[in-house]
Amino acid sequence: MQCLKKIALAAVLAAATVCSAKELKVLTIGNSFADSAFHYLPSVVKSVPGCKIEMDRANIGGCTLERHWNEHQKAEKDPNYKPYGWSRKKRPLREILTSKKWDVVTIQQGSHQSWKPESYEPYAENLIKLIRELAPQAEIVIQQTWSYRIDDGRFKNWKIGQTEMYDRLTKCYRDLAKKYQLRVIPTGAAVQLTRAKTPDSEKFKSYDPAILKTLRWPDLPPQAGDVVGKFYWYKNRKTGEMYIACDAPHLNARGDYLQACLWFAALYGRKTSDVKFIPNMIGKSDAEFLQQCAQEALDTFPQAKK
Repeated sequence: MQCLKKIALAAVLAAATVCSAKELKVLTIGNSFADSAFHYLPSVVKSVPGCKIEMDRANIGGCTLERHWNEHQKAEKDPNYKPYGWSRKKRPLREILTSKKWDVVTIQQGSHQSWKPESYEPYAENLIKLIRELAPQAEIVIQQTWSYRIDDGRFKNWKIGQTEMYDRLTKCYRDLAKKYQLRVIPTGAAVQLTRAKTPDSEKFKSYDPAILKTLRWPDLPPQAGDVVGKFYWYKNRKTGEMYIACDAPHLNARGDYLQACLWFAALYGRKTSDVKFIPNMIGKSDAEFLQQCAQEALDTFPQAKK
């Protein structure tokens, strides 16, 4: 009898697993802050039995909601104008939205305008109406973008800091979600949470920019302690000289993994602890830390749509 009960319980659990499994078609309308989701999300999803994903993108580097809308309008007037994709596979937004039965379509603001409330409308409304017209079956989900690493030079020009940028962009995204009753993938909140939970002794710290001129390839300045930003060497094609470049806005490999785990949990309704994939350059304990931060951000971010 006990054996039969165990078998029955196993069958119930197996059925529950199958029921929770999903195959999703996801389209992003964004920029490089959405491109980074493509780095690890397919591998993350593949590592969870029964879960599958098909992804496509209508992303342009640095693209704002306003530009996405303007590109669509231009393409509607000129059939030869195809702003999305690469040289041999250029497409307009209408074609991308109708190419598949998308389950989820994500939108977001360009990061440099994400903290400016006046930059969202009427472009968000126009794009949301377009998505609902051309892909009525899809759930529209907002990705909350993030605040740059502290060494981004634009903070000085904008006269704000990292925390103020985060607070402002969070209000903008929450207001947008409330207005249209949309869910938010809180990537920005997950990033900010990793910063808060990183011990002070390990946090990324400001540095003297003059140090960059003293380093020789392949040495780089200390850059641990944040999931955003990276230094890297590049070669000037004309002179052949090597230079250190600083990318302070974008996620690094740890940030890419954080984002992928968060998106998985948000889209599939599963726990980040279900994820088995860990990139080679990330240790197991760090992967667990990033999974936990992603889960906590998802659990605690106030959603307008439940």
